[in-house]
Amino acid sequence: MKRNLLLSLAAVVLVVTATPGQMALAAEDHHHHGESSTAVQKLQLNAGKKWATDTALRQSMDGINQAMATALPLIHQDRFSDADYATLATTINQKVGYAIEHCKLDAKADAMLHLVIAELMAGAEIMEGKTTTARHDGAVRVRQALESYGKYFQHPNWKTARG
Repeated sequence: MKRNLLLSLAAVVLVVTATPGQMALAAEDHHHHGESSTAVQKLQLNAGKKWATDTALRQSMDGINQAMATALPLIHQDRFSDADYATLATTINQKVGYAIEHCKLDAKADAMLHLVIAELMAGAEIMEGKTTTARHDGAVRVRQALESYGKYFQHPNWKTARG
């Protein structure tokens, strides 16, 4: 389990430093259940239906969504400091780490989830100031990932954070 977590986190690092076109392929390679799956290019539904989730994933995504809901009004008012962005990024990274370690999705759902995770991690990296991109853009990227999650995954009563 620890080995899988380390491999997953290493893959995430590769994913967040990749270009958007490379992210889908890297996210697919980051499959943490150790099973192979076909190459995933973009998010898609499961034969027209949303992908199943589990409690650990829903808890993690709720935590990220709540953190964003709290932050977005301040971000929009331009009252969010670099330290605030870094704290928000830490929360996102912790919640994603929990999901990676504890979620138990089938291989295809997991492959789709990794595309969302790649975007969450890339947004967090921007918010940490690790790129030349404005930190605000990292929050936008995270919010877009949350929108995608809600569109493609079953999560009762999901409403993406608004600001």
